Amino acid sequence: MAAAQHLISVHPEELKFRFELEKLSCCDLKVTNNTEHHVLFKVKTTSPKKYFVRPNISMMHPWDSCVIRVTLQAQREYPLNMQCKDKFLLLSTVVPPNTSVDALPEDTFNKEVGNTLQECKLRVVYVIPHSARANFEDVDANSVRHIYGHQL
Repeated sequence: MAAAQHLISVHPEELKFRFELEKLSCCDLKVTNNTEHHVLFKVKTTSPKKYFVRPNISMMHPWDSCVIRVTLQAQREYPLNMQCKDKFLLLSTVVPPNTSVDALPEDTFNKEVGNTLQECKLRVVYVIPHSARANFEDVDANSVRHIYGHQL
């Protein structure tokens, strides 16, 4: 395996969530093993309480692919300017074919013990559905007025 070859590919390259108050939103990622080896992956996020990820760890057979479903939990308020700073990290490493996900060593995804890991960073983008756009614009204008203490 060439050193520059990516173990996995991920599509899409960013997570887009349809953002509506009090509603769940899902985004699917297709992960493909680009090698002749068994590859183990793990998904991490900067906001673990906000997202539900399944599977969050799994082994893929050579040349196989799988779908990871990331679910944004229902939110009670709009984020400022609909900006999201949440990020995801998909770690991957080559493992022996008989590896059991349930019996992994604790340091499997630890670079500091000499494991070779590849990282794929994904950012999160919120998309406002047209039906919610007017509500968001009202809320956002009110929050700006509240922050600056005057009418715009």
